[in-house]
Amino acid sequence: MKGKSKFRKKATPYLFLSPTLILMIVLLVIPICLVIKYSFQDNAIVVKAPEFVGVENYEKILGDEDFWNAAKNTVFFVVVSVAAHLVLGMGFALLLNTDYFGGRTKTIARVIYVLPWVFTASVIAILWKLMLQPHGIIDYLLSFVNLATKDTEWLSSRQTALPTITFVNIWCGYPFYMISILAGLQGISSDLFESAALDGANTWKTFWNITIPQLKPILISIAMLDFIWTIQSFSVIWMLTGGGPVKSTETLSIYIYKLAFNRTQYAHASTAAVIVLAVCILFAVFYVRQQRKARE
Repeated sequence: MKGKSKFRKKATPYLFLSPTLILMIVLLVIPICLVIKYSFQDNAIVVKAPEFVGVENYEKILGDEDFWNAAKNTVFFVVVSVAAHLVLGMGFALLLNTDYFGGRTKTIARVIYVLPWVFTASVIAILWKLMLQPHGIIDYLLSFVNLATKDTEWLSSRQTALPTITFVNIWCGYPFYMISILAGLQGISSDLFESAALDGANTWKTFWNITIPQLKPILISIAMLDFIWTIQSFSVIWMLTGGGPVKSTETLSIYIYKLAFNRTQYAHASTAAVIVLAVCILFAVFYVRQQRKARE
């Protein structure tokens, strides 16, 4: 009886976890394994008995100019987005953490700053597509201050399309940083700032020597998460430009989608997806290690 009771105690936590584990296996583990399997086959899914081709698909993908064009676009999109998210999130968090706003005004400001994060991808895409139309509100405002003409094709020009969708992604993603950094700022002991003031440190020195070191674990963690999320970004880009014009906004996620559903090259799409997965796993490992260091 004692043996059974011990077994039940040990098994009980796993029983509670079993529904979640089953869902993860069905929705995550099995699809990933299938994608990895397809990446080593020719005509996967299209034919009943696909041929094993080893690393041939990887050689084709890595030799594809469209893949490297998508990779270049993705690097620009991710690096600029993450950097801008960090700067804007830090700026707004510092502003909300000061006494610049009163009680009610601060609440209103927080709601306004968080709004972009509340909207769904479809709402964001429709909203910005309307505003970015030639002779739209963006053209009107920028032409009013002589920064653009009223007929600028923001989403149809190869020169402006990628920076434009990057700007939209920055706009809808910075509130995550703002909320996380604001929580970190409010967790820093006021004694540190008082000691720095007594030592004669100015605002700039206090920021670099106290605020940044105290926020470092949070900043690294959210930057890693943002990198993983942004590299997989699809919905907003697809609804704004579809990867055009002339593949100028075709990121890796768009490239993979087109391979699979426009060209029905599922094996090649799986191969490209595995490459992106490998990059995300590297950053995920770094993120987990950073979280462990933060706890210690």
